[in-house]
Amino acid sequence: MWPVIHDFGIIRFLGFEFHLAIYSYGFMLVVAFYTCYALLLKEMRRLGYSDKLASDILTAAAIGGIIGSKIYYLLENYDRVVVDPIGMIFSGAGLVFLGGLMGGTLGVTIVLKKNELHWLTFADIVAPLLILGYAIGRVGCFLVGDDYGLPTRIFIGMTFENGSPPTTYESFTYNYPWVDLSGWDSGDLITVYPTQIMETIIGLGIFYFLWKKRETIQVKGSLFFTYLIFAGIERFCMEFIRINPKYIWIVQPAFGLSGAQLISIIMIGVGTYFLVKPPQLPETKPVN
Repeated sequence: MWPVIHDFGIIRFLGFEFHLAIYSYGFMLVVAFYTCYALLLKEMRRLGYSDKLASDILTAAAIGGIIGSKIYYLLENYDRVVVDPIGMIFSGAGLVFLGGLMGGTLGVTIVLKKNELHWLTFADIVAPLLILGYAIGRVGCFLVGDDYGLPTRIFIGMTFENGSPPTTYESFTYNYPWVDLSGWDSGDLITVYPTQIMETIIGLGIFYFLWKKRETIQVKGSLFFTYLIFAGIERFCMEFIRINPKYIWIVQPAFGLSGAQLISIIMIGVGTYFLVKPPQLPETKPVN
């Protein structure tokens, strides 16, 4: 793990003293932002829209995404928020994708409504970028040692001794008491599924498919609804090897569904419904 790319140490300036460092998670968020911005700008220009509109859309998506993902994380970990509210709110962890998707969607919707533009037209434009940003962001999670999966002994298992939190036996029993640690003992450094990198690889594959498909769209919204299906399936399946708690038990304790899986089911359902019965929208005019 490389949680810190470069540590500048203690900086003293104008009588103030502070610690300055470049953190890998924040760095990867910046990489995701500017990569998506460059591709969005290219696509908006190809379709005849202004650079300012592209900037407004991405800024709204980023701000709404960060706020939405943090709120989702705090709600999902309410018990830990009660114990340490300040630490949880201002921690670097907890930028949950599904919360970010909802918050980012709201932010973009506000911008489009302000400019009197049809939402689905731009949903097709940003659909490939949503999964690309997610895939890049997951690299940041990997470098920090956050959002890893369940314990495993298979060959792809990895340890995060200095993770957030670390994959030690004691850390698991404290932070994830619902996880079955049969076969592990006190003092063990537990190997887990590297779900961050697994999601990065799958996400890049989905991005490639959507990006190649974007120039052959015949029905407005179809690319976005395809994204909802693929992203929903990816997250639904990945949740079975992630450490998130289950909220609905089908066969307790063998099979249950997490909050993310419930939202994934909704994503898959909405995407499938509107691919079969696409909404009819009038043409939009480019904004200068």
